[in-house]
Amino acid sequence: QVQLVESGGGLVQAGGSLRLSCVASRRTYAMGWFRQAPGKERVIVAGITWSGGTTYYADSVKGRFTISRDNAKNTMYLQMNSLKPEDTAVYYCAAGHRAIATKESYDYWGQGTQVTVSS
Repeated sequence: QVQLVESGGGLVQAGGSLRLSCVASRRTYAMGWFRQAPGKERVIVAGITWSGGTTYYADSVKGRFTISRDNAKNTMYLQMNSLKPEDTAVYYCAAGHRAIATKESYDYWGQGTQVTVSS
């Protein structure tokens, strides 16, 4: 079992930045960030492997978001820059043992944190 604790959500204006953090109770091969907007399904935003050597980004966030992890602290980050109103969603931290880019590979989930971007 893996416990995940998120922080860093909030309200920002379009063009602003936020950094999300996720502290895990133990290390896993894959960690990722997902988001779910009102009335829509949960989708992957970014994923990262054990070493950080391989990352995945959804097309909608490429060039704006950066995923990273600090294994010494069992912490994963999502740096979000140039935020847009369409980024508004509940963001979830996730962890798993296999592929980083497939929702089905993730077994453990955080509680979610709200990110709201105003125009």
